[in-house]
Amino acid sequence: MSTPRRIVFVVAWWLLLSALAFVVRRDLVVDSDLRSFMPPARNADQKLLLDEIGNGPASRLLLLGISGAPPERLAALSHGLARTLRNDPHFARVLDGETDAVALDPALLPYRYLLSPTLDKVALDTTFLRDQLEQRVEDLSSPAADMLKDLLPRDPTLEVLALAQRWTPAKVPLTRDGVWFSPRGEALLLAQTHAPGFDPVAQAEAINALQTAFAVLPDFAAAQLTISGPGYFSVRVGESTRAQAEWLSAFGSLGFVALLLLAYRSVGVLVLAALPLASGALVGIAALILAFGSVHGITLAFGFTLLGVAQEYPIRVFSHRRTDADARTSVREVWSLLRLAIVSACIAYVAFFASGVPGLQQLAVFTITGLLVAGAATRWLLPAVLPVHFRDAAESRGLEPTRAWLAALPRPRWLPWLLFALALALLWLAPTPLWQNDLAALTPVPPALLAREGELRDALGAPDVRYLLVLDAQTADDVLRLSESISPQVEQLISAHAVDDVELPSRYLPSLATQRARQATLPNRATLTAALDAALQDLQFQPGLFAPFIEDVETARTLSPLTPAEFARSPFGARLEAMLVPRDEHWLGLATLTGVHDPAAFAALAASNAGQVRLLDLKAASEALIAQYRERILQALGVALLLLALTVAIAFRDLHRAWHVIAPMSLATLLVLAVLRISGVSLSLFHLVALTLAAGLGLHYALFFERKVENAAEARRTLHATLVCVISAVLVFGLLATSTLPVLRAIGLTVAMGVAFHFCLSILMAQGSQES
Repeated sequence: MSTPRRIVFVVAWWLLLSALAFVVRRDLVVDSDLRSFMPPARNADQKLLLDEIGNGPASRLLLLGISGAPPERLAALSHGLARTLRNDPHFARVLDGETDAVALDPALLPYRYLLSPTLDKVALDTTFLRDQLEQRVEDLSSPAADMLKDLLPRDPTLEVLALAQRWTPAKVPLTRDGVWFSPRGEALLLAQTHAPGFDPVAQAEAINALQTAFAVLPDFAAAQLTISGPGYFSVRVGESTRAQAEWLSAFGSLGFVALLLLAYRSVGVLVLAALPLASGALVGIAALILAFGSVHGITLAFGFTLLGVAQEYPIRVFSHRRTDADARTSVREVWSLLRLAIVSACIAYVAFFASGVPGLQQLAVFTITGLLVAGAATRWLLPAVLPVHFRDAAESRGLEPTRAWLAALPRPRWLPWLLFALALALLWLAPTPLWQNDLAALTPVPPALLAREGELRDALGAPDVRYLLVLDAQTADDVLRLSESISPQVEQLISAHAVDDVELPSRYLPSLATQRARQATLPNRATLTAALDAALQDLQFQPGLFAPFIEDVETARTLSPLTPAEFARSPFGARLEAMLVPRDEHWLGLATLTGVHDPAAFAALAASNAGQVRLLDLKAASEALIAQYRERILQALGVALLLLALTVAIAFRDLHRAWHVIAPMSLATLLVLAVLRISGVSLSLFHLVALTLAAGLGLHYALFFERKVENAAEARRTLHATLVCVISAVLVFGLLATSTLPVLRAIGLTVAMGVAFHFCLSILMAQGSQES
């Protein structure tokens, strides 16, 4: 093809990719729910676990601290922030120690005598009313008088405040000026978001709203706001991962560009090398949109990393070109091995599709589609745009001495077996458990922030993020009745210091039967009026002041009992809604626990309630889920390895040559595992992904080193291409290994080591079949 036609072809290719990029960008919906990368639940507890990880009460709590100013100023800032956030749609509940006298919607105020347990022990008679009114006289001469004046005519017994106190956590910090304070003198708040804890985008919006609300408070600059909690961490993780990935990608790209310029001495190579990779990436994203509708952000990040394998396809074409053959002929001569490398890499990623995990299935579809498209573009499109004049890689300075030195290296047959034995010994002597089941160990959150979160959680008495008390019943009201029935046992556990506090659903809303029973104890209008008149003797309250109170009690006598749906209109409705969860044909009640000291004590509670109550250990459940998930992945990888070996054997039609390809890859993978393990690294899912990627790259090297060539020039071209591929992979993934983020570091270190081991072993175990 002439130079003008080549230029037109390249421009047309880029324009087509630009059009595809426009369509993809228009239709792309990026998902951020991290549960997409969690394995599918296999039982009720695991399903509940996944729901709680993303949307549980503890996962949606933000812990706030305000410091750096005098206590009275901190209290004012806390009050101001709490009032603003209570009116913000991002937040379901905000607590700062201030008693909320309007915790119920005015329309729901008559229900207070059905919700409060006060009248379970006393009657609404003259004696009780007299005692309460005398206390109100004292209250009106106190600093709280202004708050009570509006409430008093309607609620002289202050049942609203009794409910507010009942709905406040049992373990609360020291209170000053109506605000919680920590031992170190900072004002404390608890804010519960509507957004799921593992939705970084929604959590970021809530946190931005929180920071904006604080920034408009008077004299906010004199104080410092600290935010902590699972949602905050998910936002920080996303930001830090994105920031590090961007600068590492930038450095890696610059290094790759410099390497290509050094290897091929042509700027045009950069443009041409990007075409197959860009084609694969865009078609891969389009396939995800068609297959799944939305794409997870992690899929895109990891997918582009895994798709980096495709950068080696054009490198093979550039390095293997001969001056005595046109571009199509040169590509055709290496296509059989390149095709085998592509198919083999796709087989490896089929294992992730078989995992059943939506995120990994997306990753598999993106990578497999991208590799196939990039390979096809390299085979049938790239030759058409290659320049006629080029520099033969075989003539590169220093390449022949390097080839000769490598060819002369001794290759004792016992050395691979020695390495095999050494790897097994290192695996046996590894000081840590083989598998990493604790997700917390993989968090990229700095230890200082985790320690700060622990301080705030202890100071606030926030619910335990590990344990849930699960109540199982047929209906939501059955759950409330079950909650009421176990309340005495729970109180005994609290008294015995087995747990600091248990927040049962019935703390917020009694069952229908309990509400009706309380309703039946309310006096009629005439009886209440007479009792109130008697109680008011000698007390200087205005006549008729308590008419709204009498009206509320009369209304309460005829109300239909309050349901969870109606209770949802109160500020605490969202809290109860999170605690009552429908599951197929039944309902679950999720009681949060604070300060669990004796988990075994709950076994007796569960045993005495015929399986309707159980303690869910989220940590143990997550570890069991991860173990099952990993087992499934390993089984799929095992099947993929067998298919891979079978594919190579069929392609070569020679078991001996197939062994020289599979053996280096297998031994190199084992050596990587051994080095990681003896270094004290327990393996996670990310290591499995990285090992699969390294194996795909290593197979590529072994295939081409095993390829029989007729002369030293072609052997130099093979070496040149492999060196460029190896250096580029070590460069990119070596940079990732320097990351402070555990996920990026695990992938980078594993792949960089894998590439180095695969290269060395491919030379050691496969080079012998080449002819010079």
